[in-house]
Amino acid sequence: MILTEFDYVRPAGLAEALTLLSGTRGARVLAGGQSLLPGLRTGEDTARLLVDVRHLEELRGIERTADGIRIGALTTLAQLAADPALLAEAPEVAAAARANGDPQVRNLGTAGGNLAAGGRATDLPVAAIAADARVELAGPGGRSTVSAEEFTASGVPAGSVVTALLVPAAGRAAAFEKTADRATRYPVCAAAVRITADGPRIAVTGATARPLRLRGVEDRLRGGPYTTEAVLAAFRAEPRELFVPGRGTSAEYLGHLAGVLTARALQRADQALA
Repeated sequence: MILTEFDYVRPAGLAEALTLLSGTRGARVLAGGQSLLPGLRTGEDTARLLVDVRHLEELRGIERTADGIRIGALTTLAQLAADPALLAEAPEVAAAARANGDPQVRNLGTAGGNLAAGGRATDLPVAAIAADARVELAGPGGRSTVSAEEFTASGVPAGSVVTALLVPAAGRAAAFEKTADRATRYPVCAAAVRITADGPRIAVTGATARPLRLRGVEDRLRGGPYTTEAVLAAFRAEPRELFVPGRGTSAEYLGHLAGVLTARALQRADQALA
């Protein structure tokens, strides 16, 4: 299909980009474009103005901080997947980036775009929730941060830009598992886990209406064991309406699949502690 008509601007810096976004109705951020441009072609997305931020170096890069790892919003998924710090300290995030699409998608797609791709299940948000990460935003009122869990529920505030993902470093006791749609590579279901001193953190996407942290499952599995049988029993205790049927799959099937993927992830994360 042909893209609808829109204007395009390449701001000199982040401040100008924010002014354009807050002052223009229907303005959208253009970063990697791997979600936005297909949506504009199909009519799922609309835009009156594309604000191109791809050249803003201040939004790129991965760096260690006192609290963990800071990932600039324009850092590509391919860079996330191969970064030594993430592989060592936040492997669920690196694995989620690696699970996205094909090499072309990963070389163009960005961390911020994957987090902000509302309306479709993507891989990075569920890993960010499991990691207890925070999303850094820049907007008319300045800089702020919000938990990844809250961000996936509310999305990007009007006139704001995702500037970074802030991930606590926790070692190798984390993992990500996914069953992908063969045509689109979007997750039919994906699960991310991180084992902490307080117990497991578990999040799923694809099988649910949006990326969700499953606190009920966490409570049932606190202290282990992380056997497949125990994990599936914990998932069977969740309300069936939590899992949303679609693409020819039933809620029952998706609940079971989420349990299987979570069990695999927990077992791999648990082995990393041994």
